[in-house]
Amino acid sequence: MRLSARFGLVLLIVSLLLAACAAPPPQAAAPQATAPQSGPASQSLVVFAAASLTDAFQELAEQFKAENPGVDVVFNFAGSQQLAQQLGQGAAADLFASANSAQMQAAIDAGRIISGTQQIFAGNRLVVVVPADNPAGIASLHDLTQPGIKLVLAAKEVPVGGYALNFLEKASASPDFAADYEAAVLANVVSYEENVKAVLSKVLLGEADAGIVYSSDVGPDMADQAVRIAIPDELNSLAAYPIALIADAPNPDLARSFLALLLSPEGQAVLASHGFTGAPSD
Repeated sequence: MRLSARFGLVLLIVSLLLAACAAPPPQAAAPQATAPQSGPASQSLVVFAAASLTDAFQELAEQFKAENPGVDVVFNFAGSQQLAQQLGQGAAADLFASANSAQMQAAIDAGRIISGTQQIFAGNRLVVVVPADNPAGIASLHDLTQPGIKLVLAAKEVPVGGYALNFLEKASASPDFAADYEAAVLANVVSYEENVKAVLSKVLLGEADAGIVYSSDVGPDMADQAVRIAIPDELNSLAAYPIALIADAPNPDLARSFLALLLSPEGQAVLASHGFTGAPSD
């Protein structure tokens, strides 16, 4: 074998040996997974409240959330009798605001509220409401007895429905009304609704000529939709609204904070702006 050929063969063998002994290239390090950063756990305050409190309580909730970052306020608005029934069946909640003492007592009897812890925080009164165009021409309480009038009331189990029946009974006993006033008005009732908002809705939609609701349900901003007809104090039923913490409230501290806001001058001003009065005196 020639010298040059031998030299080339040696170079080839050396190259192969060097390649085999070379260290493998470093592997790129796998990126480390970063645990997601979570903020503070949010809390929820659950409030069962009479339907007539919807607008006022929603406004109060915005103020409450601004003062308590990370807290959500969850409302269950319905007729007080429905709410008391749900509480009696074990529904979880932190506060119960009723439109009368009877349904608050039902929650107490069910063991969900400790007797004596409830307190009155607002008052309300009844009005007759008719659509703004008033197709039936109802101008006074006496007109509710006109044949053919379509009247809507809340069911008697609903606080506003019970108050309305009390008004009719008082009117029938008044010298300013006929003795059969109550019977004549009730003869014109076309439906009994499960809460006051449903009564108002039927009137505004033109499905009824008149309804009996709370004064707070017909604010100044509804002047182009509805007309109120006042019911005199001597015939009216002045509603008292009690509120109480649920005995087994999941968030009792939040409940107490919301209650403090509700009873504060600022909270009472919000209620007044929505047509509620101060708590009636017994």
